[in-house]
Amino acid sequence: MTPASRKLLRCAVYTRVSDDQGLEQEFNSLDNQREAGEAYIKSQAHEGWRYVPTRYEDGGFSAGSLERPALQKLLCDIRERRIDVVVVYKVDRLTRSLSDFVKLVELFDAHEVSFVSVTQAFNTTTSMGRLTLNVLLSFAQYEREVTGERIRDKIAASKKKGIGLSKASPKLGFGWISCCRARSTARAKLPSAKIAANARSG
Repeated sequence: MTPASRKLLRCAVYTRVSDDQGLEQEFNSLDNQREAGEAYIKSQAHEGWRYVPTRYEDGGFSAGSLERPALQKLLCDIRERRIDVVVVYKVDRLTRSLSDFVKLVELFDAHEVSFVSVTQAFNTTTSMGRLTLNVLLSFAQYEREVTGERIRDKIAASKKKGIGLSKASPKLGFGWISCCRARSTARAKLPSAKIAANARSG
């Protein structure tokens, strides 16, 4: 395929930091992430990659939720088919939640959008990148099934003992793309009202 006939890919760089301290500096973490993304896109110019100048920047927002202004703007532009490739500095800039990552990937796939992590060699525009993504999604599906089995077993065992269960839902999370793993949180038992009352009276 000649350069003239190659399809242009509109590339958006998404940046995020949890803490808003230092954002007033002339060159901050968001600038660093964006420049790395721009440089990566420029290195792929021969593949038809073109940088979209719109800034998708979330300064002072946690990755624990998808409710972030710039991220929602990016997702809106994806739904309107204005973006072909999403570029981030690291996967955790997009999200730290494996379940949220799966949701985002499903949205990307539905709109034929590829995903690239600059520093982690994660690029779904390539066959190896798609293979890595499929492994990750398979891992997420496996964790959901294992978690469901664990919950059902616990409910069955508790019913036999006549013990009720809280309805707190388990959460999945991941840090590095190469070492994804589920993290369960333990809920501490609170003292009963009767014990608390006795403590106050004593």
